[in-house]
This record gives sequence, structure tokens and C-alpha cells, in this order.
Amino acid sequence: MLEVEGIHSFYGKAHILNGLSFSVGRGEVVALLGRNGAGKTTTMKSVMQLVRPRQGRVRFGGEDITGWPAHRVARRGLGYVPEERRIFTDLTILENLEVGRQARREGTPFWTVEALFELFPNLSERRHNRGKAMSGGEQQMLTIARTLMGNPGLLLLDEPSEGIAPVIVEQMARTILRFKDEGLTVIISEQNLHFARAVADRAVIIEGGEKKFDGSFAELENHPEIRDAYLSV
Repeated sequence: MLEVEGIHSFYGKAHILNGLSFSVGRGEVVALLGRNGAGKTTTMKSVMQLVRPRQGRVRFGGEDITGWPAHRVARRGLGYVPEERRIFTDLTILENLEVGRQARREGTPFWTVEALFELFPNLSERRHNRGKAMSGGEQQMLTIARTLMGNPGLLLLDEPSEGIAPVIVEQMARTILRFKDEGLTVIISEQNLHFARAVADRAVIIEGGEKKFDGSFAELENHPEIRDAYLSV
């Protein structure tokens, strides 16, 4: 579904990703793990072409999307949920969802407003409320729901458990497992190892913009020196 091949990404002169490579199979849930500043968010933005790699390639569904404008990447079927959420605070929940609407795509789960309200009952109860009146957890749900209205083939979730109440974190984990049941391909960026282990099939550890580990969580448990070197505070 996704191939990232030797990408080098920069912010100005700052070299953030240094030859990063990994792949994601169709229907897989992969967790990008690493400390703050490791390059996880830059990886997601590079996949979306919000940060365009100066070297390397990004292929989605076998098609080279390197250098495409981000809106074209989104229309191709990549959905991005940023850490900062970026909902439209003066629009209602229903209006925010309508902003994200795209046509149904062959071979990907099809999401309707009512299906999303079933998935996120908190949003259903407040469908006419404006975004500014929502809690952080509800805003996170709305951002995910708005992205799903685009019926993506691959969903990028940046720090979905960050800064929200534990009960919402549990709901978020159930939601990602539901995505897996629906056959949606998901990449999550996480610092919470427990959360990532609960929802993901595989871990990719990034440190200093380079891949340090790529494998199952069982394999990671068998290499505590890797966990301690790149994930411990």
C-alpha cells in the first residue's frame, strides 16, 4: 500500500529525515515510535507531501506521489489527522464533516455521517454544536471523522492518544481496532508504547530521522536493549 524509499526531508537547512525507508501492507496497522523530535511527524508530513523530500521516493498504491501537491495526495486516497487537530472551530460538527466529504473509493471502507456517529457517539449527541465548544478528546474524534469522510485507503494518525483523557484513549484504541476490522490501512505516530502495542501489527522505531527497528512487538520485546535505547525517557 505504501513504500517510503530513502527519503531525506528538511526544514530549511535542518536535515530531519536521513534516508528513511519502510513499507506498509494493505490492511496493516503500523506504529511509528520514537521520542519527541525523532522525526515521526515529519515522516507523516513527508508522506502527505506537506514536507517534500529532497531525495528518495514515496509510493502509494504502486504510484509515485513524490512532489505532488498535498491536495492531490488527499484526493488520491491518503487521509491525514494532524496532532494539532485543526478543526474549523466556528463550524458545527456536521459542517466540519461535510468539509471532508469525498466520493466513495473502490476497495476501501465507505463512511457515511451516520456510520461515523455510530463510531463516535459523543459527536452524534452534539452534532449541531460548534467546534469551539468541544473538549480536546471530542475535537480529536471530529478530526478523525472528518478525515474518514474522505474515504481514504490509508489513514495517517499523528499522536492520537496525546493530551486526551484515559477513557477517550481507550475509545480511540477500540476505534483503531475497528478500522483494522474494516480493512483500513493505518499508520499511527505514538510515544505511548502500551497504546501502540494494543492496536498495531508492527512497530517502526525512528531516532534522529533514521529507522532503528522494524518488526513485530514480539520481536521488540525480545530486544529490550532497542526499547531502552530509543523509547525510554
